[in-house]
Amino acid sequence: MMGFDPFGGFGLLLLVVLAIGASLRILREYERAVVFQLGRFWKVKGPGLILLIPGIQQMVRVDLRTLVFDVPSQDVISRDNVSVKVNAVVYFRVVDPAKAILNVEDFMSATSQLSQTTLRAVLGKHELDEMLAERERLNLDIQQSLDAQTDAWGIKVSNVEIKHVDIDESMVRAIAKQAEAERERRAKVIHAEGEMQAAEKLLGAAQTLSQQSQAMQLRYLQTLTAIAGDRTSTIIFPVPGDFMDLIGRIKTEDKDTPRSPT
Repeated sequence: MMGFDPFGGFGLLLLVVLAIGASLRILREYERAVVFQLGRFWKVKGPGLILLIPGIQQMVRVDLRTLVFDVPSQDVISRDNVSVKVNAVVYFRVVDPAKAILNVEDFMSATSQLSQTTLRAVLGKHELDEMLAERERLNLDIQQSLDAQTDAWGIKVSNVEIKHVDIDESMVRAIAKQAEAERERRAKVIHAEGEMQAAEKLLGAAQTLSQQSQAMQLRYLQTLTAIAGDRTSTIIFPVPGDFMDLIGRIKTEDKDTPRSPT
């Protein structure tokens, strides 16, 4: 008859407890588990408490929160052949844990590398002025291009922000000269538009005065009054045309009138 071994039952119980502990996993609300069974993809589980069969099932934990990384400064040649250094920040998250694990080895590294090449490719299609003045549109172009390429990896690129566009000192001086020339051009255009409007007003006033001879004479007298107030040594007053006509008619009538004999 075999003797009773109290430690044998305790050891078996301990092994059972350890096995159960090894098979239990707790996933947070923002985590998912990609479960493999005998090396083959089985399902995505979580969040909460999940049970795995030790030695048969394994899991890979995936974070579903938005992740952020900086795109290192990239040398970009713009469409107008200007060399600049551009860096950016990318916001993305995993929307399909199975694709993120099965379709790419390291989705974080892959997205980072793809962001660098996409940044150079997209910005290279635009001129320097667009990089400086239309960042929102360029951010959207980069985001849409990245999102389309990372869709097969279960990645959603939510936002891309260009942080800095570094330009050489020589190019900064050239941009300053260009801005100064643009301001001068606008000033000349505004001055020319003012002259044109003033000429149109003067033309309208002249047409109005020409229709009323009395108004023309009144304006003439006002002009003489203004000139008389100036401290000038010599003032030449032009004679109105109708006054000269009146003198001409008087002379004609005087010649036509017969003289009485003395």
